[in-house]
Order: sequence, then C-alpha cells, then structure tokens
Amino acid sequence: MPEKQNGQPPAVLVTGGSTGIGRGIALAFAAAGYRVAITHYQDGESAAAAAEEISRLSGVPCGVIEGDLRKLETAEATVPEALRILGRLDVLVNNAGIGLYGRIQELPAENLDSLYGLNFRAPLLLMRDASRHMIERGIRGCILNITSSRAERAYPKDVAYGGLKAGLKRAAEAAALDLAPYGIRVNCLAPGAVLVREPEPEPDKFAETVPLGRIGLPDDIGHAAVWLASGQASYVTGVSLRIDGGLILPGMPEDGSASWNPGV
Repeated sequence: MPEKQNGQPPAVLVTGGSTGIGRGIALAFAAAGYRVAITHYQDGESAAAAAEEISRLSGVPCGVIEGDLRKLETAEATVPEALRILGRLDVLVNNAGIGLYGRIQELPAENLDSLYGLNFRAPLLLMRDASRHMIERGIRGCILNITSSRAERAYPKDVAYGGLKAGLKRAAEAAALDLAPYGIRVNCLAPGAVLVREPEPEPDKFAETVPLGRIGLPDDIGHAAVWLASGQASYVTGVSLRIDGGLILPGMPEDGSASWNPGV
C-alpha cells in the first residue's frame, strides 16, 4: 500500500485508460491503493466499464476525462481537470497513442499532425503541467511514458510511429535531468507485443517467436508501472524499461524463419 498524503491515498492520471495497456495500468494502480483518473476519446462505454472496475479495486470513485488529446487545448486542459477531480497528482502515466505505419516513400502527410499531436506533443505538455504542480506542492512524484520496443529497434514501415516513440524516449531522458533536483522521477516503459483484444481461437504463431513463449498482457505493463512509481524504484530515473519477453534481444528470429523452443 503506498504511503498516504494528507490522509489520502496518492493519485495517478492514466491517459488512454479505457482499454488495452492503459486500462491494465489503471487497474494495477487501483489494486495498489491509488486514487485513479483516466482519459479517453469517444470510448464512453469502455471507459465506464473500466472506471467501475477501477473504483471497485481502489474503493473510491474513478475520475473519467473525455477529450481528444491531439488538440492543443485539450492537452493543456487535461492536468487541470485531473487536479479538479483528484486534488493532487503524484503519478502521471502518458499512455494514449495511435499507430501510423507505412514506408517513407508512401507516408500520408495528412495523418502526421494527428500522430505528432497525440504521441509526442500531448505527453510533453502533460509532463510540463504535472511537473509544475508537483514542484509547486513539493511532491516527489513520478512520470511514466509508454513508448515501445520500436523506440529502440527499427522496422520497415515504422518511420513515423517508431520515430516519435524514440523521440519521446529521448525527451523523457532530458525531462528526468530537468526534474531530478525536485525529486521527480521520469521513466519510460517500452512494451513489445501486448495482447489488447480477445485472442483468436487458433494458436498465435507470433508467440513462438518470443523467447519467453507468450504474448505480453496489459497486466505485465501495469505491474511494472506500479513498481516504477513506488519507493522501491526511488533511485531509478531516466530509464526505459523494455517489457517484451526478450523479443528484440539481438539475434532473435522475429520473422519466424528459425525455430525457437523456450523449453530447450
């Protein structure tokens, strides 16, 4: 159980917390005793279901903030709204994001602004506003950015998404240096392949290419996020923790051209 602040459990904001990895992170923080607020965009049904489960785990109502973080005004209003709901902010998790894939010679220019707005600009603005609050209140808080193993390894058709995730990783490292004097830690979580929808009935062939022999789950990312936000990780800042089952370790045959038997 995290230490209470002024008689209340600490508070966390998770962007994109209605489904997938964000939902797994929000549930993990709720189970650990945090008060939670989540954001979503046009996903009211899933957000309501996630908020109900989060509230059951944490024992207090979950805040729900709807808005399109691709828009500058929405991004700048999100931390103030979370503070209105929660009263303070001890942890920020920048999780919301979208994908855009294509070879550089085929890149659709009309989609780049949206990708940049959500995957890079919004996390920077939320880090700015959350850190200002933490500094003002003397909160030795934690900021987590969800990047990707694609931030560390190049793939075809990944110039935009992977490039921005790499940029966010680099920005988080600089922010960690900016905020270290205030005791505020900034880290990244870099998931590999994570199951965010119900699995297909047939066996997943991709899991055979993962050294640990399975696809990741949102819970895997959630547990790591809670640890990085905890006092157990109080000496950890500016790192990117890859959670991919060993997928991008050098020499692994991701394309399935060579067999990998995790039992051997």
